[in-house]
Amino acid sequence: MDQVTPTPFSAEDFRARVAAQPQAHAGDDFGDHCFNPGHPRMKLVKTLRDAAVLIPVVDHGRDATVLLTKRAEKLRNHSGQVAFPGGTIDATDPTPEAAALRETFEEIGLGQDRIEIVGRLPDYVAGSGYRIAPVLGIVRPGFSLMLNADEVDAAFEVPLRFLMEPANHTRDSRMWNDLEWFFYEMPYGGQRIWGVTAGIIRTLYERLYT
Repeated sequence: MDQVTPTPFSAEDFRARVAAQPQAHAGDDFGDHCFNPGHPRMKLVKTLRDAAVLIPVVDHGRDATVLLTKRAEKLRNHSGQVAFPGGTIDATDPTPEAAALRETFEEIGLGQDRIEIVGRLPDYVAGSGYRIAPVLGIVRPGFSLMLNADEVDAAFEVPLRFLMEPANHTRDSRMWNDLEWFFYEMPYGGQRIWGVTAGIIRTLYERLYT
């Protein structure tokens, strides 16, 4: 029997791409510094704090989506920014996967019984001083979210097809100590996806879809 090729941008296709990706090594170099080579901001980062985020790909058949959050406006850091669910890895978290699942449930009430972990991207080093483990998951639809109002103002889905289209990846910049700092931006549906979140999405595209 001939093997059926998964539909592009379906969760099944995403799973197959993750399984086929080269294994990440400790020396792999990903993060904000890839978009800002030699920038002095990265040299100021002496000790990286470990964090993990979940990249939740929702299985909607032929066209999967990615579930994102908008951080609460009242937060002290990165308020109002679009993000993946996730946060700092606690000492009680046995793995980055466990941290990503815990944070996802705490932030938006999505339980791990609806999430299939399928892999990870290499760590992403952020200019804000975090080493982020992007955990890749496929989410079974039909869930009901319960947003933690102290951390999240909104949650929304973006088509995977849109995020994996390089024409939608705009390069932008802003000034940092009189030096230009570059980042990606992917506006969608009135939401501004930019910074580290867009950088991780761009890395996902480069690892799986090029």
